Amino acid sequence: MYKAPVADIAHTILDVAGMGHDLQSGRFGDFSEDLLSAVLEEAGRLASDEVEPVVTAAEKTGARLENGKVTMPAGWQGVWNSFVEGGWNSVASPEAYGGQGLPLTVSMAALEIWNSCSLAFGLCPTLTSGAVEALNAHASDELKDRYLPKMISGEWTGTMNLTEPQAGSDLGAIRTRAERMPDGTYRIFGQKIFITFGEHDLSGNIIHLVLARVSDAPAGTRGISLFVVPKFIPDADGNPGARNDVICASIEHKLGIHCSPTCVMIYGDGKGADATPGAIGWLVGEENRGLAHMFTMMNNARLAVGMQGVAIAEGATQKAISFAKERRQGRETGSKNPAMSPIIVHPDVQRMLLTMKSHTQAARSICYACAVAIDRSQAGEHAAFWADRAAFLTPLAKAFATDVGMEVASLGVQIHGGMGFVEETGAARFIRDARIAPIYEGTNGIQAIDLVMRKLPLGNGGHANGFIAELREIADEVRKSNRPEFGTTADRLDQALKDAQSATDFLIAKSAEGEANQALAGATPYLRLISLAAGGAWLAKSALSGDAARTALCRFFAENQLAETAALADRVITGADSLLEASQLLFNA
Repeated sequence: MYKAPVADIAHTILDVAGMGHDLQSGRFGDFSEDLLSAVLEEAGRLASDEVEPVVTAAEKTGARLENGKVTMPAGWQGVWNSFVEGGWNSVASPEAYGGQGLPLTVSMAALEIWNSCSLAFGLCPTLTSGAVEALNAHASDELKDRYLPKMISGEWTGTMNLTEPQAGSDLGAIRTRAERMPDGTYRIFGQKIFITFGEHDLSGNIIHLVLARVSDAPAGTRGISLFVVPKFIPDADGNPGARNDVICASIEHKLGIHCSPTCVMIYGDGKGADATPGAIGWLVGEENRGLAHMFTMMNNARLAVGMQGVAIAEGATQKAISFAKERRQGRETGSKNPAMSPIIVHPDVQRMLLTMKSHTQAARSICYACAVAIDRSQAGEHAAFWADRAAFLTPLAKAFATDVGMEVASLGVQIHGGMGFVEETGAARFIRDARIAPIYEGTNGIQAIDLVMRKLPLGNGGHANGFIAELREIADEVRKSNRPEFGTTADRLDQALKDAQSATDFLIAKSAEGEANQALAGATPYLRLISLAAGGAWLAKSALSGDAARTALCRFFAENQLAETAALADRVITGADSLLEASQLLFNA
């Protein structure tokens, strides 16, 4: 049974990411450590008592589409009602529209907990919160008043409609069109795919945020506008009224997240209550600024997906440790007991479990450091610096944490052996669900490109270099502590940070010289390199509190995992020429 790691989450937020200092200084008003603990405990109770019991049976059924309506599995409505009644959809939303106005970090912590039980369950509030954020930042007061209170309460849910069959990551290729109407509305025509919770029966209305082009828009990404398109058009009293011309044509049959309906949405197919064809939409912000407006939603959504990676890793780790304590195979080395031992006594199983646990905590540290940076960019001093820090950490959080989720889930299946490959134990669900996270919200390859081409140049490389310098200070603190239980942690951190520095210098130089392909060839190994170095340093920061268990985990990571940074740096610096040359083979295959 899943148990929310409340102590680990709180420690990471307060002591590793540093929000404890912010709370002491009053940076976030009345928000306190006690309130954080209360939120985490209650989120854990909801996850363990209500979400998890529904998941196993629901996975077998999944979401079903009949006659354009998606029906969620048995028990899902009750869990959603509990979620809404508990105010969980409103944690970080603006108080002006009924939200609680708590730091984003708090909502991310709750999201980790729910996603550990069910990634599918966590997706609906994630998309709704993102839509709320975009509307609050860019919509007119009229649209805010109409939609935000009910979306924040959870009465209505939201979606993000970007992708089309011919336009995946390249949004400049979208064809969905918007026609201006005399009354100031627009008529939307087109098809969107991979729309998470685009249709379901949990809420009274679904508010779609849709990217489309007006007829005279410039080509490419400069000509994209953002529209709010409700499933039901609100009436004069703000209640769901006439059916809009938007339907779910099909749902995808997927590897994982079976209880999250992934929809093909058709706009303007003549299926609405209005005799005039076209889904009625309202412009959000300015014409041709839609992509910039949508990125308000997408950036934090990328952090949320990183939290999904952490959540999967935590859930898989807990299940693997529990299984390893119960499963008996072989005898412990040197044991004279003829009975078989639990597999957790075998060093190779211990290696796998500790790899799972340490990587999970490293990824968690990166994600919460990013969340706290976002919160600091919106309150208090040095907002610009913290905005840059959040921008720098976002691709690490999204890509490294979701890679970790996949790797840890795979190790979890391995520990279960044959029983991990069948559905009975539940280990297989983690790896099935985990696989989507490195793909959506910008593939991890795109995150690496973003890091190298957009984030490393911040301040002419000054921000990246400053970040590495901060991590070196942690290594110095470990060395000065003179604690033998750290082993060679300080030396290992020093070497990892030297690897990070040399790779950083190389990539900044190549970008400045206009050798983009040389830089891009090393983008993915660089993202993992800087993430391992940061994760190792933050594990050490956690251990400096004096906790013996955290110190042991930190030392394991430093002495068993950090050596990978040397190979990654070598790939960044020397691997480009051979990659680019060998790539010609692919065109002749």
